[in-house]
Amino acid sequence: MNLKRIIPNALTCSNLLCGGISVFLATQGAFIWAFVFILAGAVFDFFDGLSARWLKVPSPIGIQLDSLADDITFGLAPSMMLFCWLKPILGWWAVLALLMAAFSAIRLAKFNVDERQHDSFIGLATPANALFWGALCCMPYAMLAYDWMAWGLIGLSFVSCWLLNAEIPFFGFKNFKNQKVEVISFLVGCIVLIGFCVAKAVITKHVEFALFSGTAVILWYVALNILLLFGKKG
Repeated sequence: MNLKRIIPNALTCSNLLCGGISVFLATQGAFIWAFVFILAGAVFDFFDGLSARWLKVPSPIGIQLDSLADDITFGLAPSMMLFCWLKPILGWWAVLALLMAAFSAIRLAKFNVDERQHDSFIGLATPANALFWGALCCMPYAMLAYDWMAWGLIGLSFVSCWLLNAEIPFFGFKNFKNQKVEVISFLVGCIVLIGFCVAKAVITKHVEFALFSGTAVILWYVALNILLLFGKKG
């Protein structure tokens, strides 16, 4: 038994387990904990690929297993959180939120065969989408004071489905040398947004506002990439 080959896949399976636990917690209405397990899955997702490269044991099975785990943690889990969060208001119409899981699977399949996405992304990455929705679903129901707000979030989930598979370039962090301005601009914006959300959480004594920084950061990331795209076309 080659222990080196087991480590990356064990980390990937830990990611998958975190996603499964997150789905269960979402059905119980424990949205903050469901989001915590999505974040934990993201940590395992980061280290499984890193360990495979460091130990020099990449494998085709590991690549496919990684995508399967990612669709549970970053596709199904945030979709289930949104479904369970909106169901008391929209009833079974909230099942439309689960479309994100299907479009996340399509996005992950495309990523595996797209040679353009080694150092950056074409379309919004599934972990970023999961961070956006996971953080948003931790907000109190007071945010959904009117039914149209819940329907608006369903509409926004359709936008996410499109962004996941859109032919829009999104910068990554692997190619820092060639994208210093983009990455630094993003990080500065993140510091400002996170600082504001944390300060709001401290003042109001509601941890949800601190978690909302995840949603704010991804909004900034999407907006910055779209601005860069239009800047290049201009």
